[in-house]
Amino acid sequence: MTVLPYKNETSGKKEQVAKMFDNISHRYDFLNHFLSLGIDKLWRKKAIAFLKPHQPKVLLDVATGTGDFAIQAMELKPEKIVGVDISEGMLEVGRKKMKEKNLHTIIEMKSGDSENLPFADQTFDAVTVAFGVRNFENLEKGLREIYRVLKPGGLVVVLEFSKPESFPFKQLYGFYFKFILPKLGSWLSKDNAAYQYLPESVDAFPYGNAFLNVLNQVGFQQTHAKKLTFGISSIYTGKK
Repeated sequence: MTVLPYKNETSGKKEQVAKMFDNISHRYDFLNHFLSLGIDKLWRKKAIAFLKPHQPKVLLDVATGTGDFAIQAMELKPEKIVGVDISEGMLEVGRKKMKEKNLHTIIEMKSGDSENLPFADQTFDAVTVAFGVRNFENLEKGLREIYRVLKPGGLVVVLEFSKPESFPFKQLYGFYFKFILPKLGSWLSKDNAAYQYLPESVDAFPYGNAFLNVLNQVGFQQTHAKKLTFGISSIYTGKK
């Protein structure tokens, strides 16, 4: 079942997700940090740490949004990072951030479709995706594209929401995620659909071993999952 942000519209998921992020782009960074109580920053730092032993020089950040994960990847001292996203609204916010931080010569923010990446085969040493794979219209197709643009031996690191499974955190988090977060998000972002879509898309996403199976199916090897913060999110890694 495909989860859509705007259920009364006839456009596809890709178009609706782009529209949704355009609508909330002006508040996205604040909402991310506020609604996660700032834990999202720690999650990004832990995800990037998986790449440090490999010292990738050319990186691609898929579904880059406003570029927070790309900025975090500067810890790796890369030569070049390209961030791609289908939302021009998010990219514009990201470009301003890169100029303010004087990172625009290293981090390029580029319009692009995760399921049809505008890059040649075997271009990147590593590919990262933070909270973006569940928004792919076709998950397997998007992951195959990531596999295609990776160099042999290259790594993919995916940070994505998952589901806590232990009592009582599972129940407490479920209540917050389904009832409190959508109301807060809708009020602060002025987009009622965006933060209703968030828990619905997480519910529909194949997390844990199910997602590792998809990575394996498209060709990744040495796949691994690490739960963060009682399983609220997970880091997935794989090698080409």
